[in-house]
Amino acid sequence: LLIALAIWLLGAASTTTVFVMRHAEKAETPAEDPPLSPAGEARALELAQHFGRAPKTLGFDSIIVTELRRTQETVRPLANRLGIPVIVVPASDPAQAARRALDENRGGRVLIVGHSNTVPAIVEELSGEEVPEMSELEYGIVYVVAVPRFSRAAVTRFDFP
Repeated sequence: LLIALAIWLLGAASTTTVFVMRHAEKAETPAEDPPLSPAGEARALELAQHFGRAPKTLGFDSIIVTELRRTQETVRPLANRLGIPVIVVPASDPAQAARRALDENRGGRVLIVGHSNTVPAIVEELSGEEVPEMSELEYGIVYVVAVPRFSRAAVTRFDFP
């Protein structure tokens, strides 16, 4: 019984690490659900290079995106490289992205790719901390949210070129 309790406590005390970022640069047309621009495609490949080098035990366990093309195209090279599934959630429900990251990946590492108007909401949902709004021109901002089971979440912001 003590061993079972110790194993449960260890699992319950785990920290989930969630990386939250905006999709890569999008094309100007079509206005509704545009694909990535050439610059966005290059950023998606860089993302795969940077995050795809880690050994399987140290890489992402899951990737969460919205139903919009630009988020899916941003992660496609990385997901293919890692051989992991991509979970699609509605862009209109940033809280669902946060819930799924925590509920389905306890103790794991998750990448969520959203939009300029949803990234701050996702980070706040995960951590309780407000972060600044993003402009339509900002790309390369990555929030790392460490969410322990029994204490306060910590947010770190990185700015990549």
